[in-house]
Amino acid sequence: MEAKKKKKGYFNWLSLAVAICAGDLGMAGFLTSAISVTHPEFVTTPAIDYGVFIAILLLHGWMNTLPVKYTGIINNLSVWWHIMGILFIVIVGLLLTPNKPSASFALGQFYNDSGFDSNGYAWLIGLLQAQFTLNGYDTAAHVSEETRSAQKGSPMGIVMAIGTSAVAGTVLMITCAFMIQDFDRQIVHSSNNMAITQVFLDSTGVSWTMWFLVIIIVAMYFAGAAVIVGSSRQTYAFARDGAMPFSKWLAKLTKSKVPANAVWFNIAFAAILGIPYLFSDVAFETIVSINTIAASISYFIPIWLRITMARKRFQKGPFHLHIFSIPCGIIACAWILFTSVLFILPTQWPVTPSNMNFAIIPFAFVIGLASLVYAFSGRKWFTGPVRNIDTVIIREEDGQVIQEIRRVVILSENDDDDQDSCWMQDGIPVMKN
Repeated sequence: MEAKKKKKGYFNWLSLAVAICAGDLGMAGFLTSAISVTHPEFVTTPAIDYGVFIAILLLHGWMNTLPVKYTGIINNLSVWWHIMGILFIVIVGLLLTPNKPSASFALGQFYNDSGFDSNGYAWLIGLLQAQFTLNGYDTAAHVSEETRSAQKGSPMGIVMAIGTSAVAGTVLMITCAFMIQDFDRQIVHSSNNMAITQVFLDSTGVSWTMWFLVIIIVAMYFAGAAVIVGSSRQTYAFARDGAMPFSKWLAKLTKSKVPANAVWFNIAFAAILGIPYLFSDVAFETIVSINTIAASISYFIPIWLRITMARKRFQKGPFHLHIFSIPCGIIACAWILFTSVLFILPTQWPVTPSNMNFAIIPFAFVIGLASLVYAFSGRKWFTGPVRNIDTVIIREEDGQVIQEIRRVVILSENDDDDQDSCWMQDGIPVMKN
């Protein structure tokens, strides 16, 4: 059981660390795309995109070393930016786009550019981008120690993140589909490195396109910052358990209780992971595949254990799915296994070294290394997560916890083995030892 917990942690860390790379590479692409809107003579290259990507990583790293109160402010701003930004693009885009396509085209057009004869296979590998959006929402769990009423707040945050993203994303995609006027020129043979930029440009003109791109770029920056929050907390928690390389260094916190070392560790990993983008035509798709598979497997392990080994002895919290828990778990596990196999398959035909999907290599490397370390060393000392929260229930009604106080143990940058601790009631310090 401990081995499975440890591997789950590595899967989760890998997915978040790779998500940093995927998100910031995507943002770099939109930034260079925006330059080409106002300077049509500008032609980007993988080297230019990678340089912009590194600059974004450094900016993200700096921002995530600020005190946690600023992270909360940025997250709140991010929510409103995404909602209002999508509304702005939808309303302005639909109002200004001339000669809108028919509904049958916007909602039913299918184009197979994979090189494979099978449209069914092309459709299946096209699920990668959709599945890519279904990760990172567990950040709410990673910051649960910093969350008020975490037993209810964290799962509700996950549900709300998925629900709002599904609705807003569907509306945005349908809007973009109705803005396409020449599929072959704008999408298939777009002169811009981001096809959607060409769609915006032809539909609304330069000025409005720049506004749209600013909204998208800032939204991507906020999303990337949130992913780093999750990845750094995951790294810190795993290092605190002694399960990461350089664990003692990674488990240090600054005076403002921020895991700065873990932040920069993830930034460096993302920068290294992005290097293949300089040489491969499908490096970005491979990075997205790694992120998606690792995230899915990290969710698969606890769900699988919940519906099998822990089916009868699992202790439900205040938020649960009642009789739907097991059916939902079975469906989730089946879907994860199916897509995890699907997303390591080639995405283009004929397959060449430059377009091969190499997602299985770094994925297998991390899992193989984790297994070897556990087999030869970790099994002798790894006992699972270090308990760093003591909970005292001070009010309970009908079996439900109404109020609790938690003692959070923190290892600060200036401590070696000494630990600070403070009692928290709904995320607010109430006394200190």
